[in-house]
Amino acid sequence: MKIAIVGFGLIGGSLAKAVKAYTSHTVYAVDKNKSVLDAALSCGAADAVITDMSRLSEADIVIVCLYPGDTVDFVCANAASFKKGGIVADTCGIKSEICGSLNRVAREHDFCFLGAHPMAGSEKSGFAASRADLFKGASFIITPGEASGRAVEVMSALAVKLGFGGVITASPEYHDRMIALTSQLPHVLACSYVLDPDAELHRGFSGGSFRDVSRVAEINDKLWSELFIKNSAPLTEKIDKLVDNLTVFKECIAQGDEEGLRRLLKEACKRKESIDK
Repeated sequence: MKIAIVGFGLIGGSLAKAVKAYTSHTVYAVDKNKSVLDAALSCGAADAVITDMSRLSEADIVIVCLYPGDTVDFVCANAASFKKGGIVADTCGIKSEICGSLNRVAREHDFCFLGAHPMAGSEKSGFAASRADLFKGASFIITPGEASGRAVEVMSALAVKLGFGGVITASPEYHDRMIALTSQLPHVLACSYVLDPDAELHRGFSGGSFRDVSRVAEINDKLWSELFIKNSAPLTEKIDKLVDNLTVFKECIAQGDEEGLRRLLKEACKRKESIDK
């Protein structure tokens, strides 16, 4: 197949490198940064670049790896250029708003839009941080929406070839609710944690726990602020629940309620053991 990848940052660059490393497909690169395109060509992550967007019609699959708002803008602006019956997929960390906007555009222009979310990443960003094995063993989530069964099969098969450990299908709404818990809330927690003024004094007083909790506070503020706001309802619900749980712990500690505190800790320990099975 001919696969056009739009946006050669960490995810787009890693997808391109994985396609070239593990398949025989052709990769077309689209990026506004010429130096990134030159780097992609020189390292073999892309076979050719596309600067004239009308050439998107040559691609069997177009994977848009941009921020959510930019993804919608790009697909809408180039909808007439996509191959009729071809597949267009995004890689955004939110789905309800993306799929709601782009399913309609796909119907109007006779291409197949499919929501996709590769569950892999890094604290580092940009093409320089991309690597072919980034997705090894990771989950690939598809929110089919109005996409055909064939399109889902094609994307699922591609994901497996790129090293993903499994493919999950879900509705956009369920995806966003779960991502609020598993991805977005940990970033909110980590950022809140390191904002404690004593965090700067941790050296010599911290082991693995400080590192583990604070790790994802090294964050892209532009991307994650957009993700948080566009997934506001599910995320604020999860934040409220976290605050409720912290408040229960706080009250037990403040009141010297050892029995209540041990009960909470045992319940949490059992829950963690159950989750890890």
